[in-house]
Amino acid sequence: MSYFDHPDFDDHEHVSYFADPDSGLRAIIAIHNTVLGPAGGGCRMWDYASDEEALRDALRLSRAMTYKIALAGLPGGGGKTVIIGDATRDKSESLLLAIGRAVQRLGGRYIIAEDVGTTPEDMETIARETDFVVGRPGESGDTSPATGYGVYLGLRTAVARKLGTDALEGIRVAVQGAGNVATYLCQHLHEAGARLAIADPNEAAAGELAEKVGATIVSPERIYDEECDVFSPCALGAVLNDETIPRLRCSVVAGGANNQLAEDRHAEALAARGILYAPDYVLNAGGIINAYREAIRLSQADSPGYDESWALEQVERIAATLDEILDIADRESITPDRAAARKVETILEEARSRAKPQSATSARA
Repeated sequence: MSYFDHPDFDDHEHVSYFADPDSGLRAIIAIHNTVLGPAGGGCRMWDYASDEEALRDALRLSRAMTYKIALAGLPGGGGKTVIIGDATRDKSESLLLAIGRAVQRLGGRYIIAEDVGTTPEDMETIARETDFVVGRPGESGDTSPATGYGVYLGLRTAVARKLGTDALEGIRVAVQGAGNVATYLCQHLHEAGARLAIADPNEAAAGELAEKVGATIVSPERIYDEECDVFSPCALGAVLNDETIPRLRCSVVAGGANNQLAEDRHAEALAARGILYAPDYVLNAGGIINAYREAIRLSQADSPGYDESWALEQVERIAATLDEILDIADRESITPDRAAARKVETILEEARSRAKPQSATSARA
């Protein structure tokens, strides 16, 4: 099968494979769309089962970045780096420097940041080889607090629409994952009085988080069956599929994981069960919003740099964006996922129209 025929290719502008024998680096950088500006996206290091799985993740994640950046109203596009390897075993200084050189060769079309398997400190190392990096310590740093806050705001908005209450007191939320984003989300939910259940394969992480927020622990295999008001996927993607959707016992799905739907058609499957799905790329945009303020310095020499108060103010707009998308979905009798996609398509088409050069006839006129 040609890469152009790959089901997740979606007219990506650029896909590069990078290898560095000395460090063991094997990585893919995917740039989905730059019509609004340079592509931005995190660097994920994961022990993929195959190169095909890594490619699929890079393509899906970079496309999701285009969508979340467009809906956040930022002048940029979507990209992603995936490094094939176990971050606890294979990550090294030489590997990070090699990925920095790879990013530099793209000449600014793509700006890298941290993601699953990488850290702000890793970005500091990568910055020794490239100018095009954000998320370093002392600047925007860890994107998880902003992402978790944005997911919380979106979840609260979805609950208000579906359950008719602005308060989360007593609302039952089943959280899949106990990583950084899930931790910040759970802290906000706990402070709002929500009742939490948490599942994560890492039993120690799940136990530590559960103790902090007074949650019960559920096995990863049973989290889909947990009776709750909100199911919140905050781990890896494709968890909403033919096998899991019939098991859900919730009214709302709202979480921070990327690409929660295994396929687009699963949005319809959720709607058929009366479950309101808040599109993940709307809710989890807080991280890229947070990093954007730092990224401005790459194109504006006089930029003041990272500004946390500005970033959090922009993250708070996620609630209004979701409300607008839910209004479109209700008005047009389509799923929220389709409504969000239509809005993105409109934004990108308008940008393409503005970028088109005038025809010779128009120029003479």
